[in-house]
Amino acid sequence: MNNIEFDPNRTFDVVPIGRVTIDLNPNEIHRPLEESRTFTKYLGGSPGNIAVGLARLEKKVGFIGKVSDDQFGNFIINYLHNEGIDTSQMKRAKNGEKLGLTFTEILSPTESSILMYRDGIADLELFPDEISEDYIRNTKAILLSGTALAASPSREAAFIALEYAKKHNTKIIFDIDYREYTWKSKKETAVYYALAGRMSDIIIGSREEFNLMESIICFKESNDKETADRWLGYGNKIVVIKHGKDGSTAYTDDGNNYNIKPFPVDLLKSFGGGDAYASAFIYGLMEGWEVIEALEFGSASAAMLVASHSCSEAMPKVEEIKEFIKKKKEEYGEMVARG
Repeated sequence: MNNIEFDPNRTFDVVPIGRVTIDLNPNEIHRPLEESRTFTKYLGGSPGNIAVGLARLEKKVGFIGKVSDDQFGNFIINYLHNEGIDTSQMKRAKNGEKLGLTFTEILSPTESSILMYRDGIADLELFPDEISEDYIRNTKAILLSGTALAASPSREAAFIALEYAKKHNTKIIFDIDYREYTWKSKKETAVYYALAGRMSDIIIGSREEFNLMESIICFKESNDKETADRWLGYGNKIVVIKHGKDGSTAYTDDGNNYNIKPFPVDLLKSFGGGDAYASAFIYGLMEGWEVIEALEFGSASAAMLVASHSCSEAMPKVEEIKEFIKKKKEEYGEMVARG
């Protein structure tokens, strides 16, 4: 067992809130983006990827967001629907706002970057009155992406959703998910991240993202334990701090911490692993696993994703992750990923 309980009498397991966009990944890899000529289109955006990841793991998933009222919006709605994700709360932008586009650059297996088009964007036009209290009441957990806080009216809609979740004991998972596009300043970012972090039950972020979130709270960068103690003190049950290739640590409100390392894998790209990690980690928690088991599952899923060309399209199923872990332990030893 772990230290967080989800109400078993809810219709949905997890409902992400925030952006769902289009990823355009180059087919000619290991070269600069300006030299790439052809791309493959995928569903993208961290909340969208996590939703697909959880659906592949056979969780009942919904989504709260807004997409463009055009062919690309159709693509997103149809893709989610085909993955078994409820789209009843997906709204359409009515004033010409477009879907976000993310062009990825795969320079080498360890060096990647992204170019986002985020002006006049549909997902940031989600209004507070478009958030259904009943929908959140019937959900075990919502997952809020930090990018939903970047601008109004999406910002207010996100906080309405958080208030409904607190009111109905729907667990709140805050994926910090910092993207500098759209934010006006780092201080603005820190203010709204800190407000959301005080309301959540689980926070997931990189060391750099926690540094940003804490920049208006303390005068020096905190170490991992200080950061965990701070956000556990605000009422969170679990704080996960990621360090990329150096692994991650989960701190729990019972005073324990658990370390995990990445599984060895031949990298294709260096992005997308975090979304697979989050979906598989959340799956493990919802299954009632020990925290270290959920972390291991998340780390394995992340390794599988960074060895694949896409993010959403390559999200693995439960048995695929279990088989991956089994093979890696046979090859490298039982403690291959445990720090």
